[in-house]
Amino acid sequence: MRKAFICPTKYVQGEGELLNLGYFIKTFGESALLIAHPEDVSRVKSQLMQTTERFQITLVESGFSGECSKEEVERLKKLAEEKQCTCTIGLGGGKAIDTAKCVAEGKNLIVVPTIAATDAPTSHSAVLYTTEGAFDDYAYFSQSPSVVLVDTKIIAQAPVRFLVSGMGDALSTYFEARANVRSNSAVNAGLPCGVREKMCEKARSTKAAFSLAELCYRTLLEEGWKAKLSCEKHIVSEALEQIVETNILLSGLGFESGGLAAAHAIHDGLTILEGTHQYYHGEKVAFGTLAQLLLENAPMEEIEEVLNFCLSVGLPVCLADIGVYDISDEELQKVAEKACIPEESVYAMPFPITVEGVAAAIRLADTVGRNYKEKYEWEMGR
Repeated sequence: MRKAFICPTKYVQGEGELLNLGYFIKTFGESALLIAHPEDVSRVKSQLMQTTERFQITLVESGFSGECSKEEVERLKKLAEEKQCTCTIGLGGGKAIDTAKCVAEGKNLIVVPTIAATDAPTSHSAVLYTTEGAFDDYAYFSQSPSVVLVDTKIIAQAPVRFLVSGMGDALSTYFEARANVRSNSAVNAGLPCGVREKMCEKARSTKAAFSLAELCYRTLLEEGWKAKLSCEKHIVSEALEQIVETNILLSGLGFESGGLAAAHAIHDGLTILEGTHQYYHGEKVAFGTLAQLLLENAPMEEIEEVLNFCLSVGLPVCLADIGVYDISDEELQKVAEKACIPEESVYAMPFPITVEGVAAAIRLADTVGRNYKEKYEWEMGR
């Protein structure tokens, strides 16, 4: 049986790490194209100036439009060629990072996330949008980023909701990886190993990926609440360091080499509901994780453990928590249908999937979550 595991070439994390950015640029050459939103550049202008002076390198600012579109990618590729940049930096949130991935095409790429809201920084894929902001396409590259550089001092300055959302995304990693192991499903790690070009057979998960996914879940339970308190006070504590690593590295490697399943498919289905649009990816994934556990009829002890964690850090446990205060059977049917389209990850679950079964799991998750939240809040208020 063919297995695959992929990861960035280098991952480095620490307080003040952005000051070492110049070192990593220097390993590729003398200049780098910086793709970042102007507001993110202004937040870290001092650190960027210090690292360029210390390592005698040049940063070419790109005037990033804020949208990861094919047109913007082509413009930035021409700019990088014109300025003879030897590497590409994606600094900021998801769209800046995804744009940098598309410009670099898997070569000489440095990713510098300024928030820990998702596990995307370590992956070899990106999402493209139209210039108007609508979904366009997925892009996959020959390898993962060359360097992922995380400055926890910068992460700690960001609003705490980003960190909590990242924990919601990371929460699904273990349960989805477990489903893939049980069903022996193919994982995305095989794509840059010949699967994308249809030259090699699909690949399954490794023990290494599943071990990282398990560690991801354990660390969330042990350190999540403390990390949230640290971020609220903009303090870089050991708990915050561990959760940043969990959100970005453990979850990133866990999802790409361990596999996605029902939690992310249900997230995708929920996006058709307008009320969910103001909520972050990880917030919706957290509810999707609860729905997956109900779909597979997980032990109540495990479900309660997840519920207690979510409520302790402020993650959603019911539909009202993600802006859906009332949902008809017809609307729920459409959500489930979207979650069950042929290309979705829900089919990595180790049993037959039906639209009716997914709809029932979402409805039950909403009921269980609402009831448990009421009980939790009553006990906390005593």
